[in-house]
Amino acid sequence: MDEIGLNASVVGRLQDLVLDSEDVSGFLEDLAVFTASVFAARGQDVLCGVTLSRRRRSMTVAGSSREARLIDEVQQAYGDGPCLEAMRTGKSVLVSDTSADSRWPEYCATIAERGHLAVLCVPLGLEEGATAAINLFAPQRDAFDEASVHSCEQFANQAEKALRLAVRIGATQQRAEDLEQAMRSRTAIDLATGVIMGQNRCSQEEAFRILSKASNGRNQKLRDVAESLLRSLTNETPVLHFEP
Repeated sequence: MDEIGLNASVVGRLQDLVLDSEDVSGFLEDLAVFTASVFAARGQDVLCGVTLSRRRRSMTVAGSSREARLIDEVQQAYGDGPCLEAMRTGKSVLVSDTSADSRWPEYCATIAERGHLAVLCVPLGLEEGATAAINLFAPQRDAFDEASVHSCEQFANQAEKALRLAVRIGATQQRAEDLEQAMRSRTAIDLATGVIMGQNRCSQEEAFRILSKASNGRNQKLRDVAESLLRSLTNETPVLHFEP
């Protein structure tokens, strides 16, 4: 297999995946499909899964097919396996024969029964607080030789750059969404407080206390109580009157 990680067309396609994906999950799915197609074009029939772990977020699993996602999800269920080992150590993990490997016997036996006899997991170096790995599954024993491992590591060097960018963009989008959500909450609470002030002829502080008491009594978020009050008056959910 040639050095696919250094191929200009591969690098360009990885950049396109970042630009074309709507979010990080979409990018991971596209990356898994593209990775499998790159290896298939070079005569190696594989399924590809991509696993991403970010701080304070659940682990994200993507795959080139439903089966590829399932294999990675099985590993999450067992709590350990070659992918998690690669992410933990930052080193590639090769399982040449899942039917005979003793490191993760339950996981390996499960995927061997499903016809996946060789596994190669290559970590992606991300920024602090995030780890990821590309996971290749083949139906033949000893499917990945030394050249295959090296080639996949070269590919991963390029893929990790694209994934870093996708994660950064995703984090920026999340911060913007969180800010907008916070501003919408503030708008609803301020409007509801004003309504209570008018109804009860009280101060803003007293109106907020009344709203908070209703929130606690109903075991609902303050914003939800505020929006419920406003809907009872207007039958509409309040919107921002200015751009965040």
